[in-house]
Amino acid sequence: MIFDYWEKNPDERQFWRDKVQSTVRAALDDHVAAVRLEGDLWAYFVERSGVVSPFRETAGREGLARTSMRNLAEYLIRLWTEPRPKPKRARSD
Repeated sequence: MIFDYWEKNPDERQFWRDKVQSTVRAALDDHVAAVRLEGDLWAYFVERSGVVSPFRETAGREGLARTSMRNLAEYLIRLWTEPRPKPKRARSD
């Protein structure tokens, strides 16, 4: 639902694209970035549920019990950032 909302609201999508990219740059790895983004995405959902129709309807029907946004965070990282190079293994000869 969040991603669909962003498709219809390019300013919001651009804000989140920039946020994802800056979070990934600042994090040690993508796992850390996903954890940080997951919390931000949930806070965004809660905030939007007070003012935007699709979010408000879902929150009214299902409540605001904490829902994981981890999959969305990981998807956005894969979609909007370049993959990090894999660390090279030391050869053991």
